[in-house]
Amino acid sequence: MLDVSDRKDASLADQAEALLRSPLLTLLHRAAEVHRAHHDVEDIQKASLLSIKTGGCPEDCAYCPQSAHHKEVGLQKEHFMAPDTVVEMAARAQAAGAERFCMGAAWRRVRDGAEFEAVLDMIRGVRALGMEACVTLGMLEQHQAQALADAGLTAYNHNLDTGPEFYAEIIGTRTYRDRLETLDHVRAAGVSICCGGIIGMGESLRDRADLLAVLAGFDPQPESVPINALIPVPGTPLGHLPRIRPMEMVRMVAAARILMPKARVRLSAGRDGFSVSDQILCFMAGANSIFYGDVLLTAPNSGLSLDDALFETLAAVEEGATP
Repeated sequence: MLDVSDRKDASLADQAEALLRSPLLTLLHRAAEVHRAHHDVEDIQKASLLSIKTGGCPEDCAYCPQSAHHKEVGLQKEHFMAPDTVVEMAARAQAAGAERFCMGAAWRRVRDGAEFEAVLDMIRGVRALGMEACVTLGMLEQHQAQALADAGLTAYNHNLDTGPEFYAEIIGTRTYRDRLETLDHVRAAGVSICCGGIIGMGESLRDRADLLAVLAGFDPQPESVPINALIPVPGTPLGHLPRIRPMEMVRMVAAARILMPKARVRLSAGRDGFSVSDQILCFMAGANSIFYGDVLLTAPNSGLSLDDALFETLAAVEEGATP
């Protein structure tokens, strides 16, 4: 059931690669048409992301400063946060405009016990505020996925990161099959899937197409697809790589929008290096969510003041105002 080769449709991968290689203006136009057919283009969801347990992760993900394997990063480990503190921070994020609150723990897998019960309390608290609740906790078993569903979880984030062929270049401590199995558990519990990837890790255009093909091949497709640009962190194996050009993100967003018309495509990590104009092009290409705030787990994000300026630019011009 979990043969990775069965999850990647070659024809879908060919289609994705053709999209990524197509003329930019043609690609943008097509993506915008698909976006308008399925979404209100003015609806751009603001999500806030909090690290509820930072550092010391046993995984060896080459991009991640939270990995215990990358000792030169010098990340300060932080203990697991109390549920009341997390819910209080969710309320502050909501007051600042966030509609979705995402909580991440630097775990390899979920373990039954007090900390998992605390996560369930966090989910219940966030949902009681009227916010969507999303968590990313690593691998989990079916009964744990069901417990998350019973607590009211909106979505489980578990990114595939890249295409199946390039994956082993980035992560050695768990397999693509492990990731797919967790996503199967999430789907079986009736929780929506938040699953995307990262570009700029040294992968080929075909690897990006393969990632999109796997995502688009899910039945049903993911409800949420975060597209991240690598933030090279000194001390990690990928810390020497240059940042991607913004138009690479525009192309990836556009292809994701065309292949997954109903998904909420999330403009995620790496946009702190993009101008307002770059980000608006991503919205035109079909992105309809951003992570809102100063920090994404441990990486920098566009600050609230910059995001406020972004949304002010997107807003309608009032009578008598200078456009």
